[in-house]
Amino acid sequence: MTIEKNIEVLSGVTQTLIDSCKGIQMCEAVANDSQFLQAELKSRQTNRKYLVNEFQEKIAKYGGKYEERSTASAPIHKSYMEFIHTFEANQKAAIDLLNMGEAHLAQHIESKLDEEGLTEGSIRLLRRAHAKTVTCEQFAYYLNG
Repeated sequence: MTIEKNIEVLSGVTQTLIDSCKGIQMCEAVANDSQFLQAELKSRQTNRKYLVNEFQEKIAKYGGKYEERSTASAPIHKSYMEFIHTFEANQKAAIDLLNMGEAHLAQHIESKLDEEGLTEGSIRLLRRAHAKTVTCEQFAYYLNG
């Protein structure tokens, strides 16, 4: 696989990670009845931003132009989350939305790991992103009971 393909794969995941940062921020806003959850989500959002930066740095190292914008489907997802928020603004809604978003992200990253010819550096970064996403998904699952 060429370096261009590595850049393409990492760029796609970067866009999805940017989406997830915005999703976590929305979950934090929905969790208005739990200061603990709001603080935890803020911390996870900060960590996700660091992960986005790592992806952007790897893309730049490969000579590519990194993504700073969300995916095309992000506005649809945001509208859905705002719709849910209108009817159910509480800790449970935030946890459900977080779980759903992290499950989607984990599946997306996992599918990219199946791409042929990724460099070791790309694979390591994708695996680390997948592990962090699964950890966040497990956190939401744990809170959900």
